[in-house]
Amino acid sequence: MRLKAIKLKNFRGYRNLTPVNLNDLSVFIGKNDSGKSSILEALEIFFNNSIVRIEKEDLNVDAKANEENKIEITCVFNQLPSQLIIDAANPTTLTNEYLLNNDGDLEIKKVYTCGAGNPKEQVYLIANHPTINNGNDLLLLKKTELRARATQLGIPAANYNGNINSTIRTAIWNSFPELNLGSKEIQVDKEEAKEAWEYLKKWMPQFALFKSDRESNDADKEITDPMKIAVNSAIAELSVELELIQERVMSKAIEVASRTLDKLREMNPALASQLTPDFKAEPKWASLFSLTLSGDKDIPINKRGSGFRRLIILNFFRAEAERRRNDNNSKAIIYAFEEPENSQHPDHQEMLIKAFQELADSSNTQVFITTHNPALAGLVNENDLRLITLDAHDNVVVLDNQQNIMKSIADTLGMLPEPLKPKLLICVEGPHDVTFFNTISAIIHINRNDLPDLSTDTRVAIFPLGGGTLKDWVTNDYLHGLEIPQYHIYDLDDPVNPPYRNARDLVRAKGGQNWAELTAKKELENYIDPSCIQVAFGFPIAFGDMDDVPELVARIQHNQNSPNPWIGLDEDYKRKKISKAKRRLNNDVARLMTWPQIQAADPNGDLIRWLEAIRDRIQ
Repeated sequence: MRLKAIKLKNFRGYRNLTPVNLNDLSVFIGKNDSGKSSILEALEIFFNNSIVRIEKEDLNVDAKANEENKIEITCVFNQLPSQLIIDAANPTTLTNEYLLNNDGDLEIKKVYTCGAGNPKEQVYLIANHPTINNGNDLLLLKKTELRARATQLGIPAANYNGNINSTIRTAIWNSFPELNLGSKEIQVDKEEAKEAWEYLKKWMPQFALFKSDRESNDADKEITDPMKIAVNSAIAELSVELELIQERVMSKAIEVASRTLDKLREMNPALASQLTPDFKAEPKWASLFSLTLSGDKDIPINKRGSGFRRLIILNFFRAEAERRRNDNNSKAIIYAFEEPENSQHPDHQEMLIKAFQELADSSNTQVFITTHNPALAGLVNENDLRLITLDAHDNVVVLDNQQNIMKSIADTLGMLPEPLKPKLLICVEGPHDVTFFNTISAIIHINRNDLPDLSTDTRVAIFPLGGGTLKDWVTNDYLHGLEIPQYHIYDLDDPVNPPYRNARDLVRAKGGQNWAELTAKKELENYIDPSCIQVAFGFPIAFGDMDDVPELVARIQHNQNSPNPWIGLDEDYKRKKISKAKRRLNNDVARLMTWPQIQAADPNGDLIRWLEAIRDRIQ
């Protein structure tokens, strides 16, 4: 299951029903106290209600003034398992039980009533469900009630199995010529529907929240939580084996209890008849394992500096990224991290973002982070950004890529918060291009020290414009207010009709030190030596100047490792694999290049020419 969206209503600053679309990687950016953390904490309440617990003070103040006392947190899931069942006796599905919404997604709403005491939770499914009389309440009926309803409607007993609820429901629904499907809230934490909810909870993703403002004490969760997550992940991935152990233990224990009752029956049949073997609760495996990290010389890690402690978090995510990248059977998990830039060197921030991106590219993994640092947001793809801001009536609004988010971020936060402005702004399409130029220029600088190392030279700043809105950036000149000369480099993409040719010409028309170039090859990945790709990916590859290298790498890798042919994959799955290949090409593969390989891959010297032009503008 994948979390597609969250909807908030009457939760803190979110007065009106506010939908937030989510990607595999979602970066929430905004000013302090804008409502970024509220989204992550609402998710923590929805999934765990542990690190952050729902409180009556979470009720929106305007709602409280209007005597509304209900907070709503709704999560929408897609990519549902095909074998998801809600009835142990019969593998009926969510579709067959009419429990999916109009989009075919699983929509779960939790409502918290804020009265005098602690808020009370109620759970609903928002489903495109039968609304016809005698067919709209079947999930809440017990077996005897379902059989009575079927008899009342004159349904022959041969049409269903009277011992299996789902077959009775199906027979009743099939008896109607029209079910009048419509959006309906079905409470699933009560009566017979509660069993379905218990099954659904087992399939939901784990959610792990790392807060930025945790107190420092001997049980500091900022240290213990990653290890708890490691334990919980291991338990989830060994669930089949643990269930077998649980079944065997319970079976053996019941055998002993039954033999005891047999003996008791010989002495006192009446007393024995009153007793039944029963397990009051299932074992809590996580409580049996305690994993922690011991500090050097037994100094508690929570007594070390915040930067040191968060380094542990950083490397936990890096390790998880590597593990999950190579494990396609990992259980679904969502990592949420508040302000990862806190107490971290900029180099460490970039490493952490790369780890987050790798995690998000892994199967069954999503990553949500908050930040108020535009520079950090510039390291990720534009469509993964979510700007949290306020409208004219002080209502929280969440803007995404469909609403020209980059301009809004620039207007709200500025794009270069550093106190020292660079001499030159290098504008490229996306964050992968930033990584490519930083890596390649560093290698070239070692052999041509007259050319700048863009990864360390403070005279330049590389800024990703976002391929989808690059034309808007150039046409509207959003960066004009910075009063910094710009040097743009865009992919050629199409040699006959380059999509960014007009944008290039507009930059050149500005005059002065402003300039723009198109690559001579299709894109920057075509400047990577094929032998380095073979070393990183483990297969030989050949390509021309106009081949789509990331797509080619993704296709070869998939066809080598999967029995399902590439051509049969859906487009979203292909795009994710191509994105993953693109990231590895610009990160892992580019750094393998040597000076001779760079020269061989770029015989016309495009890279050198661009760096020479940049050098001449910053001297």
